[in-house]
Amino acid sequence: MHRPLSLHTPRWVTADDSTLNVALVYPMQGPAGIFGPACEACARLAAEEINKAGGVLGKELRLLEVDGGAEPEQVAAEVGALVATGAVHGVTGWHISSVRQAVAPRVADRVPYVYTALYEGGERTDGVFMTSETPDWQLLPAMRVLAETRRVRRWFVVGNNYVWPRRTARAARRYAHVCGGGRVCGEEYLPLGTGDFRDVLRRIEHTDADGVLMLLVGSDAVRFNRAFAASGLDQRCLRLSTLMDENMLMASGPEATGDLYSTAGFFASLANQDTLDFHGQYAGRFGVEAPAPGSLGESCYEGVLLLASLIERARTLDVSAISAAAETVSYEGPRGLLHLQDRHVRQRIYLAEADGLDFNVLAQLRAPHDLW
Repeated sequence: MHRPLSLHTPRWVTADDSTLNVALVYPMQGPAGIFGPACEACARLAAEEINKAGGVLGKELRLLEVDGGAEPEQVAAEVGALVATGAVHGVTGWHISSVRQAVAPRVADRVPYVYTALYEGGERTDGVFMTSETPDWQLLPAMRVLAETRRVRRWFVVGNNYVWPRRTARAARRYAHVCGGGRVCGEEYLPLGTGDFRDVLRRIEHTDADGVLMLLVGSDAVRFNRAFAASGLDQRCLRLSTLMDENMLMASGPEATGDLYSTAGFFASLANQDTLDFHGQYAGRFGVEAPAPGSLGESCYEGVLLLASLIERARTLDVSAISAAAETVSYEGPRGLLHLQDRHVRQRIYLAEADGLDFNVLAQLRAPHDLW
């Protein structure tokens, strides 16, 4: 793995006419660091494939890594300095929404920024494009299926204390009523890096919840899964997560993931040709012992593909021209042939159930306009 960038040691970071440099912002520390290696590997695979096909605008695409697991303002300062000095021509990667909110104003109208993490929706900053899921497309359909098939009516929300969990919970309160007349009967928001869940587990136990909506990041979700199962609550409540990949599943262990559901645009266990082709390419490049390329890491592959497609379509690095051409952009990857609508990639979303150390994909979810 390459060393992360530092503002104090970036002498080698230069731009010339033969390269197109992109800041790859992904977590190398903190709760999300558990899937950081998969983010790096998937993004690098995409860049290598693009370069084998001739690069972007005839230039070699080069990824410059930034630690997206640092404090938001620190990440924004690093990315902003790279953009301001002309060292990078674009930004992409998986990082939490508080980091995106700090980075976006630093790069707006200067370079294209492709954000790959599932998020709360509503991003409208000029030049920012989203590849991943939002609650309307991901959470609402999943809650609807679980209301119909498992008769879940009362949800307890457990999330980290920042913008994505809180705004997603706001959507869940609205959706619960739509999905069978249910309700959110409790909420708890915890700092990133929380290790002790005893108080929140007691709160869940004292409610009448039959479903827990998990909005926890990375290793926080892993620790919660273990504590949840150890308390015996997995015998009473199912869990639904919109941020749960195979690396987190393996770290939780099969004894801690009974009745755990996840919803995403990609699962490694999908048996379609796009996914199988991706796995073949990934294993061929990194070997069978590489980090599992789940939905979170794979999103960085999508991010590099979309950024390259946006620039190629516009035939320029000008952000205004890229934005003007965005609605005509399409690209094909592990999630299929995808298009942009309102600067968001529209894609198939699936519901899966944990099955040991893997996910069993149960269904493709209906689009939100089919549910209201």
